[in-house]
Amino acid sequence: MSKSTFSVLGADLKVKGDIDASADLHIDGRVEGDVACVSLVQGESGEIVGGVRAESARLAGTVRGTISVRDLVVLKSARIHGDVHYDALTIEQGAQVDGRFSPRTANADDATVVSLAAS
Repeated sequence: MSKSTFSVLGADLKVKGDIDASADLHIDGRVEGDVACVSLVQGESGEIVGGVRAESARLAGTVRGTISVRDLVVLKSARIHGDVHYDALTIEQGAQVDGRFSPRTANADDATVVSLAAS
């Protein structure tokens, strides 16, 4: 059995392809592909062009794709372009989200269309 690890993709890295991490992941660089991990922390300079699947995520950069996370925190510097599926959700004032929010257990018909922008 492997111990929990923490992987970092620095701001100078650009990855093309899917990432499937069995532990925690910190992304400051650009990923063109889907990201799946236990816990995701995205820095302000981070950009993900693809889907995100995780138990928990703290997003501060840009995501262009569908997000499915149990416990999601969207920080004020975040820019989300895509649908968001969650169990618990926190959004800081100033975050920009252009997409559909829905609890992961809800039907698609119950989704709420939201477009938030900093004031």
